[in-house]
Amino acid sequence: MEKDFDRMNYYEMLDVDRNASAAQIRSAYNAALQIYQPDSLVSYSFFSKEERDKILSLLDNAYFTLINEAQRAKYDKELHLPASSVSGGKIPPVRKPANIFEINRQRFASSGHKNQNAELKTKISQSALIQEIISRPEIYGADLKTIRDELGVAIEKIHQETKIRLDYLNYIEEDQKDRLPAAVFLKGFVRAYLKSLCIEPADEISARYMQSLQNKN
Repeated sequence: MEKDFDRMNYYEMLDVDRNASAAQIRSAYNAALQIYQPDSLVSYSFFSKEERDKILSLLDNAYFTLINEAQRAKYDKELHLPASSVSGGKIPPVRKPANIFEINRQRFASSGHKNQNAELKTKISQSALIQEIISRPEIYGADLKTIRDELGVAIEKIHQETKIRLDYLNYIEEDQKDRLPAAVFLKGFVRAYLKSLCIEPADEISARYMQSLQNKN
């Protein structure tokens, strides 16, 4: 699994090139703020207030270090990186922060969504297989896929409803640990996945999933 957000270096946090210009760093920081601000509708369902505050604090540290030429040079030295070539070299193309969400998606109509939820809850209550899976002490991505298949829900529906990237949803279901996002994102993704399927208690089951993944060799 990829390292946790707080273990990334400042360039990785903002997802900018090592030789990014000040303008590119500023653009990446502003884009990241749009995702993680407390009033962001995109991240509200995925992170607790404490998690968002932690991420924003790390992003602030990254930005204010890299935007200051002297502090950036000192930081690069601590990372044992070569001197920046921004001033004398070719400016690299602009990069945006890591796209962990896809936000340009239409929401389902609220009335239709409510009806779908009612149908899902009925199926869940009547399915012995689902009840058995969610009672397990260990939960894996393959179990989530089994639940989704049992409910007859396309993975694209979860993608559209949660705005989580489709490839991440596939990595979760396929238990591709090396391709999963950092734990601070993953826990929220699994929780949103469960809620999209009306599986409860989503917080408890997602916590079991995270523990199971950590214990898996």
